Amino acid sequence: MSLPQSVRLVEVGPRDGLQNEKQPISVADKVRLVDDLTAAGLSYIEVGSFVSPKWVPQMAGSAEVFAGIQHKPGVTYAALAPNLKGFEAALAAGVKEVAVFAAASEAFSQKNINCSIKESLERFVPVMDAAREHGIRVRGYVSCVLGCPYQGEVDLQQVAAVAAELDAMGCYEVSLGDTIGVGTAGQTRRLFETVAAKVPRERLAGHFHDTYGQALANIYASLLEGIAVFDSSVAGLGGCPYAKGATGNVASEDVLYLLDGLGIHSGIAMDALIAAGQRICALLDKPNGSRVARARLARG
Repeated sequence: MSLPQSVRLVEVGPRDGLQNEKQPISVADKVRLVDDLTAAGLSYIEVGSFVSPKWVPQMAGSAEVFAGIQHKPGVTYAALAPNLKGFEAALAAGVKEVAVFAAASEAFSQKNINCSIKESLERFVPVMDAAREHGIRVRGYVSCVLGCPYQGEVDLQQVAAVAAELDAMGCYEVSLGDTIGVGTAGQTRRLFETVAAKVPRERLAGHFHDTYGQALANIYASLLEGIAVFDSSVAGLGGCPYAKGATGNVASEDVLYLLDGLGIHSGIAMDALIAAGQRICALLDKPNGSRVARARLARG
């Protein structure tokens, strides 16, 4: 299969990247990050999450962030809304696209959201109904597709079954997440071969964590499988909470470098992206998690 001519990056830094940070981040700083990412040419930015601040304190103020950002035509500004209450809050904030998430691992589902996979999918039914009623698009996430911190290996047929459920419910796209970053290129190809038997490749995306340093190899393997949408996080924001000291999301800058090198169009300006990542890292007083950014910045 030939490589895609263009790829869409789904920037998850403002949500997935910031949600585990211990240091409080102001609404103004979150707004600046989203605006910086818009200016860099990202066409899809996950801005926040409408969940209980009790569980995810860093995502408090998502409605204010949506109100404060510059909404550029043609750019999707999305939010996580895992239940009807969250969806209604997102709707009130003017969000035009939401995401829901399920796990491919029964153990992870129980530990993470205290219910079975089946129960978690049932909770999405009212969200999907309300989204249809209001003309809101819904994207689905499946976590732990290549391994689980609690049960180890995950059956690829189980991944395919969960992805197919989300697809059948009305998710226009399903992102397959290697949550703990243990997958390899061969496993990634088998993953997409298996899931594509139930959900067309053009409705699938990849979400790779770099815990074992395999994220870019897995993205290249996905490109070979015809996948043309990838989730990434500016400056590699978002550590992996299941592996102490491990990196989490693959850095958007590093994915862009790969795509640029392959001649694949993304519409994103590298220098502006690096500047956006460096600004938020300075604010958080943490090193930049992108190897490309570190190399370019060291050059001066």
